[in-house]
Amino acid sequence: MHIAPYDNQNKPIVDVDDPTVPLNYFNIVKLKKGEAFEYTVPGFETCIVPATGSVDVNVEGFKVDDIGGRGVDVWDGEPEGVYVPTAAKAEMVCTSNEAEVFVAGAKYDKVLEAFAVRNDELDLVQYGSDDTKTHRKIKHILGTKYHDKVGRLLVSELFTVGQGGWSGFPSHKHDTDRLPDETRHDETYNFRFRPNHGSGVQMLQREEGKAGDAYHIVDGSTICLDAGYHPCAVLPGYEMYYFTILGGLSQRSLVQYFQPSHAYQIETIPGIKDMIAKFK
Repeated sequence: MHIAPYDNQNKPIVDVDDPTVPLNYFNIVKLKKGEAFEYTVPGFETCIVPATGSVDVNVEGFKVDDIGGRGVDVWDGEPEGVYVPTAAKAEMVCTSNEAEVFVAGAKYDKVLEAFAVRNDELDLVQYGSDDTKTHRKIKHILGTKYHDKVGRLLVSELFTVGQGGWSGFPSHKHDTDRLPDETRHDETYNFRFRPNHGSGVQMLQREEGKAGDAYHIVDGSTICLDAGYHPCAVLPGYEMYYFTILGGLSQRSLVQYFQPSHAYQIETIPGIKDMIAKFK
């Protein structure tokens, strides 16, 4: 499902019990200097990630100053985040002139401990190649190194390297719990483009051998993925970014099932096996 950009007025774009991605939660919060925003999401663990700007965060007494720090866009510096335990009350106060803040969430019933992820604590992966049109960089905010501190939530930022090309290829899905071959993980994206008048396409093929759907994605588009194979692409001459939220049904580790007709191309893309391992 494609949700076109709109002024959400700091209200969830993907709320609890969403009919498409019930395991996900997503909000975009926009603040000016000194403004505050407070939230709590019963039944969901969340992560606060400034897209731009900086905020002070207070999670029921756990305080973190100046999380964020990026300038004009998501390419201007490295991400940072704060993990917020299930149903905890979190407050953020804008310390820069303005801030745009992503709040990512996954359904989870246990209560863990809050913690911060600074830019030198990210898990970075780069794979693919210009020749295969798959060159990509991933910045894991809540990645594998936090398995013992997070319940079901995976949060990452994905960047195309260079201009144009594909992401999420070979086509894969993760909509059914059938270990060891696949896990059920709902997924939500928010896209940005540089320059911001760029655009791309999100494909969604429900079944092998049958025609699927395609969505025209623009700067600020949100995509909710419940089932099916889902590669995406950016137009030549533009760079693409997408904020990624994954919420697992039964476990945090993601096991992707690659579309049989394309799976052999795993062997043609440099470094992709390392990328796959970093999501587990």
